[in-house]
Amino acid sequence: MKTNSALCSSFLFLLTASVTIAADGMVAHWPLTTDARDASGANRHAVNHGVSFDENEGASFDGIDAWLEVPAEKVPELGAESFTLAAWIHTDQKLDDVLGDVMSWYDPTTRNGFNFGLMNYAGVTSAQSNYRNVFFGIDAAQSGDQWVDCGRPGNNQLINSLVVFDGDLYCSTWEPGENDRGRVYRYAGDKKWIDCGAPDKANCIKAMAVYNGKLYVGSELYSGGGSSLPLSPNLHHGGTVYRYEGGTAWTNCGKVADVRSISGLAVFNGELYAGTGTTGAWRDKPRTRGMYRFDGIGKWTDCGCPGLRITHLGVHNGGLFGLSYDDGGFLRYQGGTDWESLGPVPETTQVYSAMTYEGALHVGTWPTGSVYRHDGGKNWSHIGRLGEETEVMAVSVYNGKFYAGTLPLANVYRYDGESHWTNTGQLDVTPDVRYRRAWSMAVFNGKLYCGVLPSGHVHSLEAGKAVTFDKQLKSGWRHLAAVRAGDKLRLFVDGELVAESTTFDGSAFQLKPEQPLKIGFGQHDYFNGRMKDVRIYNRALGVKQIARLSAP
Repeated sequence: MKTNSALCSSFLFLLTASVTIAADGMVAHWPLTTDARDASGANRHAVNHGVSFDENEGASFDGIDAWLEVPAEKVPELGAESFTLAAWIHTDQKLDDVLGDVMSWYDPTTRNGFNFGLMNYAGVTSAQSNYRNVFFGIDAAQSGDQWVDCGRPGNNQLINSLVVFDGDLYCSTWEPGENDRGRVYRYAGDKKWIDCGAPDKANCIKAMAVYNGKLYVGSELYSGGGSSLPLSPNLHHGGTVYRYEGGTAWTNCGKVADVRSISGLAVFNGELYAGTGTTGAWRDKPRTRGMYRFDGIGKWTDCGCPGLRITHLGVHNGGLFGLSYDDGGFLRYQGGTDWESLGPVPETTQVYSAMTYEGALHVGTWPTGSVYRHDGGKNWSHIGRLGEETEVMAVSVYNGKFYAGTLPLANVYRYDGESHWTNTGQLDVTPDVRYRRAWSMAVFNGKLYCGVLPSGHVHSLEAGKAVTFDKQLKSGWRHLAAVRAGDKLRLFVDGELVAESTTFDGSAFQLKPEQPLKIGFGQHDYFNGRMKDVRIYNRALGVKQIARLSAP
């Protein structure tokens, strides 16, 4: 039995520890060096789902199914108060998977909670829209159906791609006039777009991706017939890839085989790949309808054609996937010129897009206007038709929810579970046309952007409140901190403030999702990398405090 003196000493120690935690504001701390236990003293220990630990390298997350779960009853109560999330993360330079979520406490049914992670979105039709960008958002079912017109770049009739590059949003266009060319534009806010030039004589700049810190684009000859529009008199062939050098300057990276189209670009395992199989493929040369790898200026290596056109490209769980406009084709690249068929996608003729949502790859299709989830091998699950639409094109994950754009009405739908899709709005109301397309998407400056045909406008949507780091996050160890400071959100990378939201009504964002806190998993995907020193504070840390946390 303890003496009175010993009991007093124990009481003073506990009191001192409690005061220290309260003064510091840290309500959870997972060092992640040897286990998933909480070191804050609040006993918020996590349940381990396949994560491995190393005392020096932290916790390893495989990007496939490993994550940590803090039971709902142990999650700190945040409500409408300020808080800070902080973590050290390590990502590899060469990636064969998306990067996934750092931390998530979110209920998709009620749209309540926060989302904190990284965006690698390949397969958004023609583009890799986001590459190594950081996202932090909160929501309590606020807004989500008020689209804002961001203008029409040039004389375009179709926004083929939207891509975030070096802190800015870029788009590529189809401009079908006889003396027009496909162009690239940079968004300057409001309805203003800056012309970045027309690198090719073709009427369309189709595909876009960020690779090795540079923006790459691919050209296409697009007639307009596939969208039931008047045929373009500009008949210059596409099929060439260009690298952006700033201003209106471009470097020609070479013509790809004998094709008329670069229909998709994506980065996989440190290499840039191009799909070529849209209407630009020569009918008498079917081998040119496949995929090619960039091996230097003017050097494109044939990666084979599996008998179906390879149009757009997706990346997921160690695989590079080819999407086809033929027979519902969905194929996995095996290396060399070999492909494995994982299709056909049921009741599908054409596969347009791919997006990882809640850890699984989903695709958008024609002609039933449906989204299917890939369940491995040749197994697929139908997760619903989007209204009465016939085609699903642009897809994205934004602030915890899955969004998809459609034809023929250019609506954008939000997935609300159990095959239910909510229409957030029609983005193109051009009269007297057969088809309207919501073709391209990207997440930028805390908002979701979508480009359409035939009006050629870009629109933005804000659901909840969010901030984004719109530059490429460097590989290796990086410190991330997400802060809710009353009526503003802030995002820090390596101790530097990189984004701050506009002011919002804090009382409208009561965060009570009644869900487990997920570390290394969320609404997008399982985290692909290593993590350590994960913390939650029940207050908004300042710049100096975050700088100390991020010190090596």
